[in-house]
Amino acid sequence: MPTKSKSPSTTAEKLPPVHPGDILKETLDDLQMSMNQLAQEIRVPANRISSIVAGQRAITAETALRLARYFGTTPQYWINLQAHYDLETARDRWEQRVVSEVQPRSSAA
Repeated sequence: MPTKSKSPSTTAEKLPPVHPGDILKETLDDLQMSMNQLAQEIRVPANRISSIVAGQRAITAETALRLARYFGTTPQYWINLQAHYDLETARDRWEQRVVSEVQPRSSAA
């Protein structure tokens, strides 16, 4: 049975979703590591890391595997950060329209 998500009464109260690049940037800052160093360590182009940190690129499954291996996390951790960001962004942009256009399926058979 679907549950209703609780949302603030106005959009002004809602904080924007956190891009996984923000988490990656904080991690790099905590480790005093540059984006270029990380890119070299996980064998990806430097612009991939800088684009993720800038919020201009998503974390792909391949990148999640590499980040997880390097940082000792799980790929699912990075994928979940990305999926949560994507869903919240879509919700902010499309939820009201979807609610007005799509009627729930009747449970009667």
